[in-house]
Amino acid sequence: MWHDDQVPTAAANGIELTYETFGDPAAETVLLIMGLGAQLTGWDDGFCALLVARGYHVVRFDNRDIGMSTWIDTPGLDVPTAVLAALGGDASVAPYLLADMAKDVVGLLDHLDVERAHVVGASMGGMIAQTVAINHPTRVRTLTSIMSTTGESTVGAASPDLLPQLLGERPEGRAESIDFLVNTVRAISCPEHFDEERARARAMVDFERGLNPLGVPRQLLAILCSGSRADDLSTLDLPALVIHGRQDRLVDFSGGQRTAELVAGADFLAIDDMAHDLPSVHWTRITDAIAALATRVA
Repeated sequence: MWHDDQVPTAAANGIELTYETFGDPAAETVLLIMGLGAQLTGWDDGFCALLVARGYHVVRFDNRDIGMSTWIDTPGLDVPTAVLAALGGDASVAPYLLADMAKDVVGLLDHLDVERAHVVGASMGGMIAQTVAINHPTRVRTLTSIMSTTGESTVGAASPDLLPQLLGERPEGRAESIDFLVNTVRAISCPEHFDEERARARAMVDFERGLNPLGVPRQLLAILCSGSRADDLSTLDLPALVIHGRQDRLVDFSGGQRTAELVAGADFLAIDDMAHDLPSVHWTRITDAIAALATRVA
């Protein structure tokens, strides 16, 4: 794992989170939470810049077990056995849950002295964002859940043909790892907007920052063992936005539909030519929607 003394870290919930900020710290904060196996680089500099241009202080960070944040030590964890047990309903096999990752977020807000933030999450990050809103409602101004789902088994399922790429053994060499990351992004992206050059550049940065071979399965266990948020989502009382691409094959479009259905008054932005990605062609549309939601809070 690459360490850079110039990159700030926060002691949060018993671990260290690496984070970056953009814009005026005195402005309202938009906190960006990335998804399964994704580093803070998943929120492109250009995407962050658009939010800053709209007057916000933007924070992005590496979740636990990913990139330059703390990697959780789980000696003796047999991942295939644990996943099977999780699918069978045994939640005890997960080293941590989405609720723990939500506490990480609150710890980061504490470190930054941010009382309430506009919380934006993509994919697993959306699940974490939902959990922050459920468990720590006083810390959330608005909730934006992008290409995510509710935890119910009946919605948001991945296309089975994606699973070998996503769950296969990850290579260790630099060139092989970068190719693997690029191929993974290609598999889940909208073909019309997939940018191989951009995907390869990010993969190179991510390799240097640190690829944790057990981070992805441990985060997957957190998702599997955290169960449904449906009942809790139906009790939320805050401005909310759900964004989902109709071509998403990793988290089916039904996951976004169901999230918007459960959260009272939630806006739902469906994007025809988006899959499980954030292509630059949609950045303005998405950041406009986030900013419009934020203005609804007094």
